[in-house]
Amino acid sequence: MIETRIKQSVRDVSDFPKPGIVFKDITPILKDAGLCHAITAALVVQLSGLNIDVVAGIESRGFLFGMALANALNVPFVPIRKAGKLPYKTIQQSYDLEYGSATLELHEDAILPGQHVLIHDDLLATGGTVVAASKLIEKLGAVVEGYSFLIALDFLNGRDRLHAFSANTFALASY
Repeated sequence: MIETRIKQSVRDVSDFPKPGIVFKDITPILKDAGLCHAITAALVVQLSGLNIDVVAGIESRGFLFGMALANALNVPFVPIRKAGKLPYKTIQQSYDLEYGSATLELHEDAILPGQHVLIHDDLLATGGTVVAASKLIEKLGAVVEGYSFLIALDFLNGRDRLHAFSANTFALASY
C-alpha cells in the first residue's frame, strides 16, 4: 500500500523550522526511484475523472512530484514561487503561516482564463499556503479543479479551508 510505503520513508524532524513543530521530511522518499514512480502513478489514479488542464506546483517541494504528475497527465506544469524568484511579470498573494508570513507569486501569463488547474504540494498542514495559491489561480480567471498532496496532516484541518475553492482534495498519506 502506497500510504504505508510513504509513512515508512518520511522522516520526522523535531523543532523545525521552529520549536514545537514536527516537520515531515519527504527527502528520504527521493532516494527510492521505485517509490517515486509508485507515488506518481498513485496520484494519477486518484485524480482520474478530474478535468485538469494545468498542474501548478508550490515552491519548492511541490515541484518534485508536481512536474512528474504534469508529465504523466500530459499537461503543462506551472511553478508557484516565493516572492522575487520568478523573472517575468507576476501577480502576488500574501498569507500567514503557522510560524510567520510569506508571499507567493505566479507569472501573469502562466494560466489562461477558464483553464482547470490542479494545485500540488508535498504536504497539507493548515492550508494557508494552498489557499494563497488558489487565490492566485482565481486572479487569473482560472478554476481550481482540485488539490493533490503526498501527505495531509488531518489534525490541522487544512482540508476545510480548501472547500471554498474545490471539493477535490487528495492525499496519499494522512496523519
